[in-house]
Amino acid sequence: MFKKGLFIFIILMFAVSAFAGQGKNSIQIKGSDTMVNLGQTWAEKYMEKNPGEFIAITGGGSGTGLSSLISASCDIAMSSRNIKDKEIALANKKGINPNEAKVALDGLAVVVNPANSVDKLTLDQLAGIFTGRITNWKELGGKDEKIVVLSREVNSGTHVYFKEHVLRKNDPNSKEEFVPSALMLSSSQAIADEVAGNPSAIGYYGMGYISAKQKPVAIAKDEKSEYVESTIENVVKNKYPISRPLFLYTNGAPQSLVKKFVDFALSKEGQDIVLATDFVPVNK
Repeated sequence: MFKKGLFIFIILMFAVSAFAGQGKNSIQIKGSDTMVNLGQTWAEKYMEKNPGEFIAITGGGSGTGLSSLISASCDIAMSSRNIKDKEIALANKKGINPNEAKVALDGLAVVVNPANSVDKLTLDQLAGIFTGRITNWKELGGKDEKIVVLSREVNSGTHVYFKEHVLRKNDPNSKEEFVPSALMLSSSQAIADEVAGNPSAIGYYGMGYISAKQKPVAIAKDEKSEYVESTIENVVKNKYPISRPLFLYTNGAPQSLVKKFVDFALSKEGQDIVLATDFVPVNK
């Protein structure tokens, strides 16, 4: 298993002149922190196979990646959410035509400190916790301790997905928001570290970040449904309630080096890397 954490892997070439295809032998990839370790590993293996070609990987969140694609300051955007209609409209105004490639699947793990006795929750209970309707662990069978809610920051695709699918329950008319006291953290690794050191904390991140220092909670759609753990097998079988696709976005259909990299990500070797980094392949 690859080391978890938010790694930023930057290869500089001619002062990083790879923006929007300017560098013939290099490309810039920006975006989802959930995907940054996956992207880093893809880039390392790709460059081993293609000496003289350079891939620069940076995180910052799905929104950051898509904004960079729209402003032509990167060649590929990594995103853990679908591009929004308003982003497509803005891109089109600037002559950018976003093209979507689904490259992996991810299960969002909900994690607590291992000392916390709570080990299963329904989606309704999760919504209650993260909107502030449930504030004490004793309401869920745990200790008499105030719940410390952790979330990714608003620019994160993980944040957006969790809000839309858990807090708002896929209801486009819902206005539910995270409780104002939630700690908005800049990376999945920051959430992992805070949960590891805080017995009262609860957070969420891509299941590739799970370690022995956090305890994943089994999730059920409702009280009558099976509680399901965040495992690759359960995501593949579409049993785990909080799972999502991961994307690479390019300007139009991929061409030249960009196409070569996207093809690599979708190849058997690239999909083996998806599995090795604790995500779920889209191509077997």
